[in-house]
Amino acid sequence: EFEYVKRGRNSALLEKNEIILWRRRYIRDLRKYREEGRQIYYLDETWVNAGDVTSRIWSDNTVQSSQDAFSQGLSTSAVNPTGKGKRLIVVHIGSEDGFVPGGLLCFESKKNNQDYHDEMNGDSFRDWLEGVLPRLKANCVIVMDNAPYHSVKKEKCPTTQWRKSDIIDWLTSKGEVIDNSMIIPELLEVVKRLKPLYSTYVIDEMVKEQNKVVLRLPPYHCELNPIELAWSVIKNHVKANNKTFKLADVRNLLIEGTEKVTVEMWKNFISHTTKAEDKFWDMDNLVDELMAEQQTVVLTIGNSDNEDDSDF
Repeated sequence: EFEYVKRGRNSALLEKNEIILWRRRYIRDLRKYREEGRQIYYLDETWVNAGDVTSRIWSDNTVQSSQDAFSQGLSTSAVNPTGKGKRLIVVHIGSEDGFVPGGLLCFESKKNNQDYHDEMNGDSFRDWLEGVLPRLKANCVIVMDNAPYHSVKKEKCPTTQWRKSDIIDWLTSKGEVIDNSMIIPELLEVVKRLKPLYSTYVIDEMVKEQNKVVLRLPPYHCELNPIELAWSVIKNHVKANNKTFKLADVRNLLIEGTEKVTVEMWKNFISHTTKAEDKFWDMDNLVDELMAEQQTVVLTIGNSDNEDDSDF
């Protein structure tokens, strides 16, 4: 018996090893932090459009025309917005204790393009987080994704795009003695050795100074961030109550929506994502067992000097 369902994340064999390793490290670290009793905070960004409304409504089928509706003081249907309208960019952070009071950042989008990430930059995100950090518990963990404005490097390290003279200057500034006969690949090999010492993020260092730590979600794993479930509740509240399609009113609905997300709801969201973590962990173990059971087959094409034709 078959059921037509949405495609799920069961293509484990197709995942890159880098993603699998990142996920394993993330789940292992998160479990360790929980065992240590450290508070886990989850932050994220999203957007809300002024024209956001529910796609389905209750309609009175007894009203056959606009004239019938007018005579009875009714309307034929809800007014639809003419478009998505202006957009609000939203940033917030929460934990099992609920949204952090005073942690909401909400501002009007200036670009209104499809990718809301273009509206944020490293400076604006750092300023917001700097104001939020004092509101968080000591020795806590802050979970975030790998958006570009979360990942501004404190110092740029040489790449293959750098000029040779610039690579040499960078290495020299780090106290390395460079042989003039070295070519670019050799210089980059030295860079590779030093890179872990200098390839740090501005946000991570700022958080570390406050006796806290950043834990980054593996790429393409937004389902492991419970704040995504909170966003769903908030956006549904906005859509269900949006009557004017004005940005100021939508902002008020957004604030109301955040207040509707209770501590108990946050606990349920975190419980849900914890189960998703366990599912990923078990799936990786199962795939590893299956791969270990597979017999490696090596095909040799042609004859080698050691082959004995009489064996065939």
